[in-house]
Amino acid sequence: MTEDLRAALAEALPDRPFSIELWDGTRLDATNGGGPTFRITSPEALGHVLRAPGQLGVGRAYVSGKIEVDDIDRALEVIADWSPPPIDNRMKARIGVAAVKAGALRRVPKVPAMELRPKGRRHSLMRDKRAVTHHYNLSNEYFSLFLDESMTYSCGIFSRGAQTLEEAQRTKLELVCTKLALQPGDRVLDVGCGWGSFALHAAREHGAHVTGITLSEPQAALARERAAEAGVADRVDIRVMDYREIRGETFDAIASIGMVEHVGSVNIDRYAANLHALLKPGGRLLNHGIARLRVGDPEAGPFSERYVFPDAAPLHLSRIQLALERAGFHTRHVEDFPDDYARTLLEWQKRFESNIERARQIAGDERVRVWRIYLRVSRQGFESGFMSVYQVRAVKPA
Repeated sequence: MTEDLRAALAEALPDRPFSIELWDGTRLDATNGGGPTFRITSPEALGHVLRAPGQLGVGRAYVSGKIEVDDIDRALEVIADWSPPPIDNRMKARIGVAAVKAGALRRVPKVPAMELRPKGRRHSLMRDKRAVTHHYNLSNEYFSLFLDESMTYSCGIFSRGAQTLEEAQRTKLELVCTKLALQPGDRVLDVGCGWGSFALHAAREHGAHVTGITLSEPQAALARERAAEAGVADRVDIRVMDYREIRGETFDAIASIGMVEHVGSVNIDRYAANLHALLKPGGRLLNHGIARLRVGDPEAGPFSERYVFPDAAPLHLSRIQLALERAGFHTRHVEDFPDDYARTLLEWQKRFESNIERARQIAGDERVRVWRIYLRVSRQGFESGFMSVYQVRAVKPA
């Protein structure tokens, strides 16, 4: 049943730094004598690829368990480094026919349950909430399996002497407070506050009064609990709301940590203008976020769009800066931390892998499969120069 498919693949991929094993035990060995093995456990995997050629189809097959790999790290290295030969239409047709004969479309493969394709106008309030909560509205315990004790879900700073993830996150939180020159009694807005790590730190260590906003109810609930446990509930106000919904308030400082990536090019100018309007004259902004480095590369691939961060779109730093300048901000300092984020992601990956069975119990196998890829590919992005993370300190002129 699979002989024709194996022969077609062998001809289309004459040089292979990997092996392919089909569901009936048939193998196509690597031509370099090594490399990872991709095991296709069901003809439905080929059905996914035929119905959605490219990254999305392969991603669906992987997430649904129809493709297994014996070594994820080696497999991702091959995908990143290997340049497959061009396949003409004749060969594509031959592979397609062989796949169908092998049973690829015997039944329509189901799209994995955790795939999300947000509906409505991109980056509208409703769609943004659905996209963000798709990633964050998991059990808080799930994130605690790989984050540090402060539940900080952004880049730690190792390059200033930190040795552990906990130290790196404390360093980052204090660095943000220092750059914002926080003073006791300052009113601070924390945009995308997550589980409240920055809000708690700023209130406890600097006496600030912090308003944190998030679109995730579970995050907000835990952040409030943690503020009460830390004895700073009177100085920390956590709200479930969008940055576009705050009106009639002003702040001495604003911290936006790991949130600008979700704004998108369509709203980046509005984002900057809103933050500017919320600051008092002389107020300070610390904008911390991921930015793409290569001009011409897409914002995100279809796998991330459907499974990891729907609608997330890291912009170029120049575009973010243009928005800040248009809004009236004066930039005082810019600093990047790509190596720090790569190490942070490696620490998260190690912790996640050590707790993987509990992760499956909480969120299911599909989610775990996505997270194993997401943590590794994100680290590759910082190591390869595809993206970086920047802290931009700016002020609203007095």
